[in-house]
Amino acid sequence: MKTCIIGAGAIGGLIGARFALAGEQITFIERNTAHLDAINNKGLKLLMQDGEELVASEVRAVPSLDKAGTQDLVIIAVKAYQIPSIAPAMRALFGPETVVLTIQNGIPWWYFHKHGGEFDGRRIEAVDPNGEIGANIEPERIIGCVVYPAAEVVAPGVIKHVEGNRFPLGELDGSHSERVEAISQTFIKAGFKSFVLDDIRAEIWLKAWGNLSFNPISALTQATLIDICQFTPTRELAARMMEEAQAIANKLGIQFRHTIEKRIAGAESVGKHKTSMLQDVEAGRALEIEALVGAVVELGRLTQTPTPHIDAIYACTKLLDKIMREESAGIGLKNVA
Repeated sequence: MKTCIIGAGAIGGLIGARFALAGEQITFIERNTAHLDAINNKGLKLLMQDGEELVASEVRAVPSLDKAGTQDLVIIAVKAYQIPSIAPAMRALFGPETVVLTIQNGIPWWYFHKHGGEFDGRRIEAVDPNGEIGANIEPERIIGCVVYPAAEVVAPGVIKHVEGNRFPLGELDGSHSERVEAISQTFIKAGFKSFVLDDIRAEIWLKAWGNLSFNPISALTQATLIDICQFTPTRELAARMMEEAQAIANKLGIQFRHTIEKRIAGAESVGKHKTSMLQDVEAGRALEIEALVGAVVELGRLTQTPTPHIDAIYACTKLLDKIMREESAGIGLKNVA
């Protein structure tokens, strides 16, 4: 299967390297010159949890979408806010049967496609504000995926797998098609756990529960997951945000298989882990606010659900992102005398 992975970062690189080692034909789209050159010259190295080092040498990396050619599977592994700008160019990758796998955190632009009910087909403006994504990626191509592994790029051409290996998948209409079953088997062959869900949206909400609360709280406080969960005021804040999100999801027909306390306990068990948004704050990168928080605020308005705690954190995180962009700098704790 010819697979193109847009973004050879932590998760995209992890998937692509494991797919290549399992015999799949992999092309990365990577704009970071140092990372691209390292992959093409030495392959993509994985530092695994158990200390094993793997090198996927039979991969190629190109700097732009127009150089990759038509693909069987396209995995979008960039952050949600980057997709509108690349969506038109993605059409160069598409043949009649090309499948697009989305692995972004938060609420995806396609949430209401094939959803049924009064909001069927509605665009999520927070993540696709001008409709560029919807205009260039047909809903029929899309398969949803929820990412549970954590990884990080530690050097050009080198990715460290921190923990986790689950990639649940689902068709937007809940069907168990041949194509989604085949992609699930590809993940399994590559050493991951993957299964096909009847309702991928329920799994998206389960992951989003943590993303919409722990990510912005950590960005604002510089705290790790265990710090947030073991400090009573922030633990309660996270719980209130989750309650508001759960009320929205319930109105959209979603039932959670875990309690809020179990979800928080799961985050606490991860320990001194910096969320992706906190890592972005420290590195001075743009924050993934809209897919993680803004889209939930939008769905709250749509379903007439009050979200005062989410709204407050959303406003503060938006201001943080604005200040970082104006100052062109990251923010981190400093030692003081």
